Amino acid sequence: MIRLEQVYVLAGLMMAAVAVLSAADKANPRRWAAGAFWGLFATSFLFGSRLTDFANGLLALAMVVVAGVVGLGRGAPATTSPEQRATSAARLGERVFLPALVIPAVTLLGALVLKNATLAGQPLIEAKQATLVSLGIGALAAVALAMALTRPPLVAPLQESRRLLDHIGWAAVLPQLLAALGAVFALSGVGQAVSSLIGHLIPLDNRLLVICAYTFGMAAFTMVMGNAFAAFPVMTAGIGLPLIVRRFGGDPATMAAIGMLSGFCGTLMTPMAANFNIVPAALLELQDRYAVIKAQVPTALALLVINTALMALLVFHPR
Repeated sequence: MIRLEQVYVLAGLMMAAVAVLSAADKANPRRWAAGAFWGLFATSFLFGSRLTDFANGLLALAMVVVAGVVGLGRGAPATTSPEQRATSAARLGERVFLPALVIPAVTLLGALVLKNATLAGQPLIEAKQATLVSLGIGALAAVALAMALTRPPLVAPLQESRRLLDHIGWAAVLPQLLAALGAVFALSGVGQAVSSLIGHLIPLDNRLLVICAYTFGMAAFTMVMGNAFAAFPVMTAGIGLPLIVRRFGGDPATMAAIGMLSGFCGTLMTPMAANFNIVPAALLELQDRYAVIKAQVPTALALLVINTALMALLVFHPR
């Protein structure tokens, strides 16, 4: 049976290869720091479940010290020239998009079909983690298809991964760190503090104001945290569950789904969501590093208002 743990091991092996290639790249003036940073990240994937929480915390702190004090630099991995890429794209035509489409297709297939499949009487994949396991399988299938279409050197996927990570830098690990921070905030009682603060600001017997506090609070806290997954446990523990669900009898599934969408509106408007907003500006070499955020703000505000209206219309009428 394919388990999520095996997907983590695969990710860890890839990051270990990136660490070795980074450390060996003499074009990077900080190659040892880059190698150490990605090596620590690989260690968390490969052995995180076997280490204690304290040891995993030390790994995270060591990564912060390496990235914050020394810096990662940028190497010069072997890659194709712009002319070679244009020639390859012209040869492949629309087939160049196939590897990108394989990932969601395999993930959807796995989540809906493969989670119940068996081989020799045993489950094929871990049913509880079917979506994440299928995502890993989809990524492997996409790499295999890309290799078959373009026929690059065997080491090309690792070198291109390193090239992309060199451009992104430490921000590549932000989603994991912020999601973990949200769980820490929820356990430390920040949700109860938010609930107490809201009780002083608005009348708690007004459903519409409570809903606005939840949706706009999700967006605002996501702007601070940089990740809706980090804001969700705090705002749901502080407003969603005690007020919308328990006090007014709202449907928790509807509340959670629209609440997350409200949080993603905040993601569109904050530089803290660096992997969504700052990294694309860097990869596209835009002169204004906030250009992506400025373009997204009108859409984000409109979606936030629509989400609030949907919450008011649907959450108290579960089907």
